[in-house]
Amino acid sequence: MSAEYIPGTCNLGKSEVRRRQIVALIGAAFSISSGVTLASSDVSTIGKFSVFLPLMVFAIGFVQSRKKFCLAYGLAGTFNLGKMGEISKVQNPADRAADRKTALVILAQSAALALALTLAFVIATR
Repeated sequence: MSAEYIPGTCNLGKSEVRRRQIVALIGAAFSISSGVTLASSDVSTIGKFSVFLPLMVFAIGFVQSRKKFCLAYGLAGTFNLGKMGEISKVQNPADRAADRKTALVILAQSAALALALTLAFVIATR
């Protein structure tokens, strides 16, 4: 794992990556719980799309942990490679732009993953 900030590539240290993994696990647990509840109840097809929200939590945590890049830090122009709470500012405007671009890519990838999983769930539970 990289121990240095790399614009548009790495803005998280080991403890921050672990935090994103925990978010992904929590999102997965809520997704499974929501999915079981929705599948076993008389919810309309449209209502089943509500599983998208916990799946989005899962997807954001998963993608961020895999990429070692926080979309919120990327949008805010910050990074953290040390202890939790030791956030540093990105000084170079070109680096901030690269981070914003990566953050938006992560958001789009997370939304695509959550949507694909949601569609699979809705189709499987028809």
